[in-house]
Amino acid sequence: MFTVAQHNADTIAQIARLPDYLDNISQLEKVSGAVSFGEQFWKQIAPQPNLIPAGIRTFKGITGHRSAPATTADLFLHLNSARADLNYEVAQQWLQPIQHQLNIVDEQACTRYLDERDLTGFIDGTENPEGNDERSEVAILSDASNALLSGSSFVFVQRFEHQLDGWEKLSVVEQEKVIGRTKQDSVELDDDAKPPTAHISRVVIMENDEELEIVRHSLPYFSVSGKKGLVFVAYTKDLDIIEKMLSNMFGIANDKMHDQLMNYTTAVTGAMLFTPSKKILSLLTTNRS
Repeated sequence: MFTVAQHNADTIAQIARLPDYLDNISQLEKVSGAVSFGEQFWKQIAPQPNLIPAGIRTFKGITGHRSAPATTADLFLHLNSARADLNYEVAQQWLQPIQHQLNIVDEQACTRYLDERDLTGFIDGTENPEGNDERSEVAILSDASNALLSGSSFVFVQRFEHQLDGWEKLSVVEQEKVIGRTKQDSVELDDDAKPPTAHISRVVIMENDEELEIVRHSLPYFSVSGKKGLVFVAYTKDLDIIEKMLSNMFGIANDKMHDQLMNYTTAVTGAMLFTPSKKILSLLTTNRS
Protein backbone atom coordinates (compact mmCIF):
# COMPACT_ATOMS: atom_id res chain seq x y z
CA MET A 1 0.00 0.00 0.00
CA PHE A 2 1.15 3.52 -0.80
CA THR A 3 0.40 7.13 -0.16
CA VAL A 4 1.02 9.58 -3.00
CA ALA A 5 3.31 12.39 -1.89
CA GLN A 6 2.97 14.28 -5.16
CA HIS A 7 1.61 13.57 -8.60
CA ASN A 8 1.10 14.95 -12.06
CA ALA A 9 -0.41 13.63 -15.27
CA ASP A 10 2.62 11.43 -15.96
CA THR A 11 2.41 9.91 -12.47
CA ILE A 12 -1.22 8.93 -12.98
CA ALA A 13 -0.48 7.53 -16.42
CA GLN A 14 2.33 5.37 -15.02
CA ILE A 15 0.13 4.06 -12.20
CA ALA A 16 -2.51 3.11 -14.77
CA ARG A 17 -0.01 1.20 -16.93
CA LEU A 18 0.00 -1.81 -14.60
CA PRO A 19 -1.86 -4.01 -17.17
CA ASP A 20 0.97 -3.42 -19.65
CA TYR A 21 3.58 -4.71 -17.20
CA LEU A 22 1.42 -7.71 -16.39
CA ASP A 23 1.01 -8.53 -20.09
CA ASN A 24 4.75 -8.26 -20.71
CA ILE A 25 5.83 -10.44 -17.80
CA SER A 26 3.08 -12.99 -18.46
CA GLN A 27 4.95 -14.01 -21.59
CA LEU A 28 7.16 -15.90 -19.13
CA GLU A 29 4.50 -17.10 -16.73
CA LYS A 30 1.05 -15.96 -15.67
CA VAL A 31 1.05 -13.05 -13.28
CA SER A 32 -2.25 -11.45 -12.28
CA GLY A 33 -2.68 -8.20 -10.48
CA ALA A 34 -4.66 -5.06 -9.85
CA VAL A 35 -4.10 -1.50 -8.73
CA SER A 36 -6.71 0.03 -6.42
CA PHE A 37 -7.30 3.61 -5.31
CA GLY A 38 -8.31 5.13 -2.01
CA GLU A 39 -11.50 7.17 -1.99
CA GLN A 40 -10.00 10.64 -1.70
CA PHE A 41 -7.26 10.04 -4.25
CA TRP A 42 -9.69 8.53 -6.75
CA LYS A 43 -12.01 11.50 -6.40
CA GLN A 44 -9.06 13.73 -7.34
CA ILE A 45 -8.00 11.82 -10.44
CA ALA A 46 -11.12 10.06 -11.77
CA PRO A 47 -11.18 10.68 -15.54
CA GLN A 48 -14.93 11.42 -15.44
CA PRO A 49 -17.21 12.44 -12.55
CA ASN A 50 -19.54 9.51 -13.30
CA LEU A 51 -16.67 7.10 -12.66
CA ILE A 52 -16.80 7.69 -8.91
CA PRO A 53 -18.94 4.69 -7.92
CA ALA A 54 -21.70 4.75 -5.35
CA GLY A 55 -20.51 2.83 -2.32
CA ILE A 56 -16.89 3.99 -2.44
CA ARG A 57 -15.64 4.77 1.06
CA THR A 58 -12.69 5.03 3.40
CA PHE A 59 -12.26 2.47 6.19
CA LYS A 60 -12.57 4.30 9.51
CA GLY A 61 -11.18 1.60 11.77
CA ILE A 62 -12.92 -0.21 14.62
CA THR A 63 -12.64 0.06 18.38
CA GLY A 64 -14.58 -2.73 20.07
CA HIS A 65 -13.77 -5.85 22.06
CA ARG A 66 -10.90 -6.05 19.59
CA SER A 67 -9.51 -3.16 17.55
CA ALA A 68 -8.94 -2.87 13.81
CA PRO A 69 -6.87 0.18 12.84
CA ALA A 70 -7.40 2.16 9.66
CA THR A 71 -4.47 2.67 7.30
CA THR A 72 -4.19 5.81 5.20
CA ALA A 73 -3.61 4.50 1.68
CA ASP A 74 -3.98 6.11 -1.74
CA LEU A 75 -2.94 3.01 -3.69
CA PHE A 76 -2.83 -0.74 -3.26
CA LEU A 77 -0.81 -2.90 -5.64
CA HIS A 78 -1.88 -6.55 -5.56
CA LEU A 79 0.21 -9.10 -7.48
CA ASN A 80 -0.29 -12.85 -7.60
CA SER A 81 1.65 -15.64 -9.28
CA ALA A 82 3.43 -18.88 -8.51
CA ARG A 83 6.78 -17.07 -8.69
CA ALA A 84 7.85 -14.43 -6.21
CA ASP A 85 10.58 -13.22 -8.58
CA LEU A 86 8.03 -12.27 -11.25
CA ASN A 87 5.87 -10.45 -8.72
CA TYR A 88 8.99 -8.52 -7.74
CA GLU A 89 9.86 -7.78 -11.36
CA VAL A 90 6.42 -6.36 -12.14
CA ALA A 91 6.45 -4.26 -8.96
CA GLN A 92 9.92 -2.89 -9.74
CA GLN A 93 9.11 -1.98 -13.34
CA TRP A 94 5.83 -0.33 -12.31
CA LEU A 95 7.29 1.56 -9.36
CA GLN A 96 10.68 2.66 -10.68
CA PRO A 97 9.54 5.70 -12.71
CA ILE A 98 7.41 7.07 -9.83
CA GLN A 99 9.21 5.77 -6.74
CA HIS A 100 10.06 9.27 -5.47
CA GLN A 101 6.43 10.34 -5.66
CA LEU A 102 5.04 7.46 -3.57
CA ASN A 103 5.56 6.42 0.03
CA ILE A 104 5.26 2.76 0.95
CA VAL A 105 2.84 2.38 3.85
CA ASP A 106 2.86 -1.40 4.11
CA GLU A 107 4.53 -4.07 1.99
CA GLN A 108 4.25 -7.81 2.52
CA ALA A 109 5.28 -10.75 0.36
CA CYS A 110 3.14 -13.82 1.01
CA THR A 111 3.21 -17.45 -0.04
CA ARG A 112 0.97 -20.47 -0.08
CA TYR A 113 1.42 -22.69 2.96
CA LEU A 114 1.02 -26.45 2.69
CA ASP A 115 -2.40 -27.35 1.22
CA GLU A 116 -3.90 -23.81 1.23
CA ARG A 117 -3.64 -23.47 5.02
CA ASP A 118 -3.21 -20.52 7.32
CA LEU A 119 -0.45 -20.74 9.93
CA THR A 120 -3.11 -21.77 12.44
CA GLY A 121 -3.13 -25.08 10.56
CA PHE A 122 -6.64 -24.62 9.17
CA ILE A 123 -7.52 -24.50 5.47
CA ASP A 124 -8.32 -20.93 4.49
CA GLY A 125 -11.05 -19.87 2.07
CA THR A 126 -13.02 -23.12 2.02
CA GLU A 127 -16.27 -21.33 1.10
CA ASN A 128 -14.74 -19.03 -1.53
CA PRO A 129 -16.93 -18.71 -4.65
CA GLU A 130 -15.74 -21.02 -7.42
CA GLY A 131 -15.60 -20.39 -11.15
CA ASN A 132 -15.33 -17.11 -13.02
CA ASP A 133 -19.10 -16.60 -13.27
CA GLU A 134 -19.75 -17.02 -9.55
CA ARG A 135 -16.73 -14.94 -8.55
CA SER A 136 -17.75 -12.16 -10.93
CA GLU A 137 -21.29 -12.18 -9.55
CA VAL A 138 -19.89 -11.67 -6.05
CA ALA A 139 -17.06 -9.22 -6.71
CA ILE A 140 -17.64 -7.26 -9.93
CA LEU A 141 -19.72 -4.11 -10.17
CA SER A 142 -22.52 -4.18 -12.70
CA ASP A 143 -23.99 -0.81 -13.64
CA ALA A 144 -26.43 -0.83 -16.52
CA SER A 145 -26.36 2.95 -16.66
CA ASN A 146 -22.56 3.15 -16.87
CA ALA A 147 -20.81 0.46 -18.88
CA LEU A 148 -17.36 1.73 -17.88
CA LEU A 149 -17.99 1.07 -14.20
CA SER A 150 -19.03 -2.48 -15.01
CA GLY A 151 -16.01 -4.69 -14.50
CA SER A 152 -14.66 -2.72 -11.55
CA SER A 153 -14.66 -3.81 -7.91
CA PHE A 154 -13.98 -2.74 -4.35
CA VAL A 155 -11.24 -4.27 -2.22
CA PHE A 156 -10.59 -4.50 1.50
CA VAL A 157 -7.03 -5.14 2.71
CA GLN A 158 -6.13 -6.09 6.27
CA ARG A 159 -2.87 -7.53 7.57
CA PHE A 160 -2.90 -9.63 10.72
CA GLU A 161 -0.04 -10.62 13.00
CA HIS A 162 -0.63 -13.98 14.68
CA GLN A 163 0.19 -14.83 18.28
CA LEU A 164 0.88 -18.50 17.64
CA ASP A 165 2.39 -19.33 21.04
CA GLY A 166 -1.03 -19.00 22.67
CA TRP A 167 -2.78 -20.68 19.76
CA GLU A 168 -0.55 -23.74 19.86
CA LYS A 169 -1.30 -24.27 23.55
CA LEU A 170 -4.91 -25.08 22.62
CA SER A 171 -5.92 -28.65 21.91
CA VAL A 172 -7.15 -29.48 18.43
CA VAL A 173 -10.70 -29.70 19.75
CA GLU A 174 -10.39 -26.23 21.30
CA GLN A 175 -8.92 -24.84 18.08
CA GLU A 176 -11.79 -26.33 16.08
CA LYS A 177 -14.31 -24.58 18.33
CA VAL A 178 -12.52 -21.28 17.73
CA ILE A 179 -12.62 -21.73 13.94
CA GLY A 180 -15.90 -23.64 13.62
CA ARG A 181 -14.41 -26.29 11.32
CA THR A 182 -12.45 -29.50 11.68
CA LYS A 183 -8.73 -28.97 11.37
CA GLN A 184 -7.84 -31.91 9.16
CA ASP A 185 -10.45 -31.72 6.42
CA SER A 186 -12.22 -28.36 7.00
CA VAL A 187 -15.70 -29.73 7.59
CA GLU A 188 -18.00 -27.22 9.27
CA LEU A 189 -19.01 -28.23 12.79
CA ASP A 190 -22.63 -29.06 13.51
CA ASP A 191 -24.63 -26.12 14.85
CA ASP A 192 -24.83 -27.60 18.33
CA ALA A 193 -21.03 -28.00 18.44
CA LYS A 194 -20.15 -24.65 16.88
CA PRO A 195 -20.07 -21.73 19.35
CA PRO A 196 -21.69 -18.43 18.31
CA THR A 197 -18.25 -16.84 18.73
CA ALA A 198 -16.51 -19.23 16.32
CA HIS A 199 -14.88 -17.57 13.34
CA ILE A 200 -17.32 -19.22 10.92
CA SER A 201 -20.28 -18.15 13.03
CA ARG A 202 -19.13 -14.52 12.89
CA VAL A 203 -18.28 -14.20 9.18
CA VAL A 204 -21.02 -16.33 7.61
CA ILE A 205 -23.93 -13.91 7.36
CA MET A 206 -27.30 -14.91 5.96
CA GLU A 207 -29.78 -12.39 4.57
CA ASN A 208 -33.01 -13.37 2.83
CA ASP A 209 -31.89 -17.03 3.01
CA GLU A 210 -28.72 -16.24 1.04
CA GLU A 211 -25.13 -16.03 2.28
CA LEU A 212 -23.35 -12.71 1.82
CA GLU A 213 -20.23 -13.61 -0.13
CA ILE A 214 -16.88 -12.03 -0.97
CA VAL A 215 -13.91 -13.22 -3.02
CA ARG A 216 -10.94 -13.83 -0.72
CA HIS A 217 -7.28 -13.77 -1.75
CA SER A 218 -5.77 -14.38 1.69
CA LEU A 219 -2.22 -15.68 2.04
CA PRO A 220 0.12 -16.17 5.02
CA TYR A 221 3.55 -14.66 5.57
CA PHE A 222 6.22 -15.87 7.95
CA SER A 223 9.85 -16.19 8.91
CA VAL A 224 11.42 -18.44 11.51
CA SER A 225 12.55 -15.60 13.78
CA GLY A 226 10.23 -12.80 12.67
CA LYS A 227 6.56 -11.92 12.48
CA LYS A 228 3.97 -14.35 11.23
CA GLY A 229 0.47 -13.69 10.03
CA LEU A 230 -2.03 -13.35 7.23
CA VAL A 231 -2.75 -10.71 4.61
CA PHE A 232 -6.51 -10.69 4.06
CA VAL A 233 -7.52 -9.31 0.66
CA ALA A 234 -11.21 -9.41 -0.25
CA TYR A 235 -12.89 -8.19 -3.42
CA THR A 236 -16.57 -7.32 -3.38
CA LYS A 237 -19.22 -5.37 -5.27
CA ASP A 238 -20.63 -4.11 -1.96
CA LEU A 239 -18.46 -2.86 0.91
CA ASP A 240 -21.48 -3.09 3.22
CA ILE A 241 -20.79 -6.84 3.33
CA ILE A 242 -17.26 -6.21 4.60
CA GLU A 243 -18.58 -3.77 7.20
CA LYS A 244 -21.06 -6.37 8.51
CA MET A 245 -18.39 -9.07 8.74
CA LEU A 246 -16.00 -6.76 10.56
CA SER A 247 -18.71 -5.70 13.00
CA ASN A 248 -19.30 -9.34 13.86
CA MET A 249 -15.61 -10.14 14.13
CA PHE A 250 -14.57 -7.21 16.29
CA GLY A 251 -17.53 -7.12 18.65
CA ILE A 252 -19.49 -4.05 17.60
CA ALA A 253 -22.54 -5.89 16.19
CA ASN A 254 -25.78 -5.87 18.18
CA ASP A 255 -24.93 -9.04 20.11
CA LYS A 256 -21.58 -7.52 21.23
CA MET A 257 -19.82 -10.88 20.79
CA HIS A 258 -16.47 -11.03 19.02
CA ASP A 259 -14.73 -13.62 16.91
CA GLN A 260 -12.65 -15.81 19.25
CA LEU A 261 -9.95 -16.07 16.58
CA MET A 262 -9.20 -12.41 17.33
CA ASN A 263 -7.81 -13.56 20.69
CA TYR A 264 -4.89 -15.07 18.79
CA THR A 265 -4.25 -12.53 16.05
CA THR A 266 -4.06 -8.75 15.80
CA ALA A 267 -5.12 -6.54 12.92
CA VAL A 268 -2.32 -4.08 12.13
CA THR A 269 -3.60 -2.48 8.91
CA GLY A 270 -6.95 -1.90 7.22
CA ALA A 271 -8.01 -0.08 4.06
CA MET A 272 -10.93 0.03 1.62
CA LEU A 273 -10.21 0.98 -1.98
CA PHE A 274 -11.75 1.09 -5.46
CA THR A 275 -10.37 -1.21 -8.15
CA PRO A 276 -11.17 0.26 -11.57
CA SER A 277 -11.60 -1.85 -14.67
CA LYS A 278 -8.91 -2.06 -17.33
CA LYS A 279 -11.04 0.24 -19.52
CA ILE A 280 -11.07 2.92 -16.85
CA LEU A 281 -7.32 2.61 -16.36
CA SER A 282 -6.85 3.17 -20.08
CA LEU A 283 -8.68 6.49 -19.73
CA LEU A 284 -6.09 7.58 -17.17
CA THR A 285 -3.29 7.08 -19.70
CA THR A 286 -5.03 8.81 -22.63
CA ASN A 287 -3.33 12.07 -23.54
CA ARG A 288 -1.38 12.05 -20.30
CA SER A 289 2.01 10.80 -21.44
